[in-house]
Amino acid sequence: MSVENLNLPVQPPIRPMLAKSVATVPAQARPPSHVYEPKWDGFRAIVYRDGDLVHIGSRTGKPMERYFPDVVAAVRDALPDRCVVDGEIVIAQVPEGDGEVRSHLSFDLLSQRIHPAASRVSMLAETTPAALVVFDVLALGDDGLLDRPLADRLEVLDGLGLTGPLVFATPRTLDAAVAAEWFEVFEGAGLDGVMAKPLDAAYQPNKRAMVKIKHARTADVVLAGYRLHKTSTAERPLLGSLLLGLYDDDGAPDASLQFVGVAASFPEARRAELVGELADLVVVPGTPEADEHPWSGWSDPAKALPAAEAGDRLPGAVSRWTGGKDLSFTPLRPERVLEVGYDHMEGTRFRHTTQFKRWRPDRDPASCTYDQLVEPVGFDLTELLPGAPGTMR
Repeated sequence: MSVENLNLPVQPPIRPMLAKSVATVPAQARPPSHVYEPKWDGFRAIVYRDGDLVHIGSRTGKPMERYFPDVVAAVRDALPDRCVVDGEIVIAQVPEGDGEVRSHLSFDLLSQRIHPAASRVSMLAETTPAALVVFDVLALGDDGLLDRPLADRLEVLDGLGLTGPLVFATPRTLDAAVAAEWFEVFEGAGLDGVMAKPLDAAYQPNKRAMVKIKHARTADVVLAGYRLHKTSTAERPLLGSLLLGLYDDDGAPDASLQFVGVAASFPEARRAELVGELADLVVVPGTPEADEHPWSGWSDPAKALPAAEAGDRLPGAVSRWTGGKDLSFTPLRPERVLEVGYDHMEGTRFRHTTQFKRWRPDRDPASCTYDQLVEPVGFDLTELLPGAPGTMR
């Protein structure tokens, strides 16, 4: 749709208000000065509705309604005829298995929606429908609310009665102790922290006017390859990212090295140094050593697809999602261990890019397994989003 057809007191594009990171949940003042909310791990969205016209703007202002026709339909059913809200698009998933059923957020399923084929998007909207979690109201009817304090906007949000099954108002509390408990418990449902928002503040687009508290942990991982930086040249090669692995079984002779993520934030000078430092570990293509590398079959469908079916993770393994993107890498002998910082896991991989901390020459690569990772407290997402799609078998 064309956003020019919208006639609202707040017109797109509006950049969402942002947050800066702090280490701990801030204490509450008396009387209360801010409100606490779960930090959702999805796609941030400013949603505009003007009658049947619905526009979903991403964090950068790009339209997303073509990827989420289910959310468009849900907005028409649940939101007032003319409004603008700030929220997060999420997808809930029940993991397969015979254990206790607990649903959680799945960023992998969410990412699959960003697909060029409308038929694929439509099928996914049917099989893994998304939900919209709303945490702010920027306009209602003819009233623009950007300059109103958050406390007033939350009263408006409460009046909308958003209780699902596809559009929800986020839980919130004024109790710092409850927020601290949420920080520990909700991770088990795939949430990645807690927000604290000033109750007397106006909405400030693209300003870091809130705070977020995210999980921060470390893990020892195996270095098994790297990708070159996009600015790398033959004359001056620059490392782009380190490819990280964990073994799936401690000490087992047939343990597989699973690709779990990357570390990528380095100054340019350090990128050049790392290429030299790792030169002695580079595996020469076409040699027996190359064939024995744990990720040697990443680009060969005959090897990569069976590996995926067996549950093995390979960097850049062939799939319908990678398309023509260049995911080639330089394989390294998996002999070096490094410590990285991470916030949380999604399934068997790090959810976000990790942070390089230090080399660990004292660690045996074979000892770097999933056992070292902190297991989040199990929490069922149905307690936060009752009846949301994906939260029931």
